[in-house]
Amino acid sequence: TATFASGIDSTYKEYLFIINNIHPETDGANFLFQVDTGTNTSYNQTITSTFFTAFHKEDDATPGVEYTTSLDQGQGTAFQNLNSSSGNGNDECSSGTLRIFNPASGTFIKHFFSRFSSYIENDQMTDLHVAGYVNTTTALTRVQFKFNSGEIQAGTIGLFGVK
Repeated sequence: TATFASGIDSTYKEYLFIINNIHPETDGANFLFQVDTGTNTSYNQTITSTFFTAFHKEDDATPGVEYTTSLDQGQGTAFQNLNSSSGNGNDECSSGTLRIFNPASGTFIKHFFSRFSSYIENDQMTDLHVAGYVNTTTALTRVQFKFNSGEIQAGTIGLFGVK
């Protein structure tokens, strides 16, 4: 896992995570995130989200766009998918961004969206979009990233505040 347990506060109204060349240990793993409040470390905040993908296979098979209901949440507390089926080959990785808006608010829910470009396990290039909200009016103070199977083998994750 990669955990950001500090640096998310009321200094900025938007926080941007830039994920570069993230690469799983396990073939076919999904890259995920979840948040928490205060000093809590359960990472089980309630999320409502949507997940869709545009894709094109290396063999030039029919490209497409699909809404993937199994990767979104309707008031769920699981880690949220940011991509799916990441390959573990040296030529397979994902890069993208996650934006969280006004995490320190004690009044409003916390909106987020992400966009990833991934070369996944079945020789397919994907453009992945996730958007939603964390259904809490308590300030968010922690963000954790992980793959649903195995470890993060390579890659960088940077945190930036946006004015």
